[in-house]
Amino acid sequence: MDIKEVVQEMVVLLRAEAMRYSILVRTELEVDAPPVMADRVQLQQVLMNLMLNSIDAMKDTDGARELAIKSQRAENDHVVVSVSDTGLGLPLQQADQLFHAFFTTKPHGTGMGLSISRSIVESHGGRLWAANKLSPRGKFFFHSTPPRQRPRNEPARHFHGIRR
Repeated sequence: MDIKEVVQEMVVLLRAEAMRYSILVRTELEVDAPPVMADRVQLQQVLMNLMLNSIDAMKDTDGARELAIKSQRAENDHVVVSVSDTGLGLPLQQADQLFHAFFTTKPHGTGMGLSISRSIVESHGGRLWAANKLSPRGKFFFHSTPPRQRPRNEPARHFHGIRR
C-alpha cells in the first residue's frame, strides 16, 4: 500500500476536528516512497491516535497551532512517518512511560492509545518512538515501516503508477 494515501485519508477524516481548534494541518509526503506491506486499517488507527494526541496537545495553547505530518524514505527503503505539533511538548520526566499501558497525561485519557499504536507498528516490523523537538514546543512521533518484500519469483506489478 501507499503510505501517502493513508496519511491523506486521515487528514481528510480529522480536518473538521483540527479546524474546530484553529489548527493548521500541513503535510510533506515523499512522492516516490516505496509501497509498504501493512494492514491499512491498523496504520489508519496509529495515525489517527497520533494526530488526535497532537490536536489535544494544542487545543488549549496560545500562538500558532500546527500539525505537521511528513513521510520520507529512510535507509533500507523503509518509510518513516513523523507527526509533530506546536503543543507543549513531552513531559521529560515521564518520557519513558509514554508507551506503557494505562499511562496517560490527559485528565480523561485511558493510557491505551500509544501502547496499542506501538504494538501495531511493531507487529508490522516497524518502530514507534517519541522525542521532543529542538524548537521551543512540540513533539515528534515516528514510525518506520519496512517496504513490501515480494517473493523472488513474483514479478513487479504496476497499477496506475503504484507498485502493488
